[in-house]
Amino acid sequence: MPTLTKLYTMQEAAQHNTKDDCWIVIDGKVYDVTSYLDEHPGGDDVVLESTGKDATDDFEDAGHSKSAKVLLQSFCIGELDTSSPIIPELEISSKKEAVKYSEKLMDLTKQYWTIPVAIVGISVVVGFLYLHKK
Repeated sequence: MPTLTKLYTMQEAAQHNTKDDCWIVIDGKVYDVTSYLDEHPGGDDVVLESTGKDATDDFEDAGHSKSAKVLLQSFCIGELDTSSPIIPELEISSKKEAVKYSEKLMDLTKQYWTIPVAIVGISVVVGFLYLHKK
């Protein structure tokens, strides 16, 4: 008989993103790791960066041991409700950040156009001198 677990939306899990109240989502399960933050070998900031999103890739990329995976299970408080939409605020903010980065890149391009022009100019002069020598 399957066990019944509490379902949480990603929005609910994302609200728990502080050192005093920290939930993470890994492999479709929700974990309350608040009590473990001080003991985490990588520091609490690494875990806090993984809140509000699916942290499966972050967890796997860190190369956690089998014992760490077993320990993680002790913090499981429920499962992710996959029928709920992903947090729309995150999509909006990521689009805004992309626009800001492109604006910054354009500003840098306008500001530092002299370097590429100088390189091309020097190349033309060196090429002209080389051909003129022959």
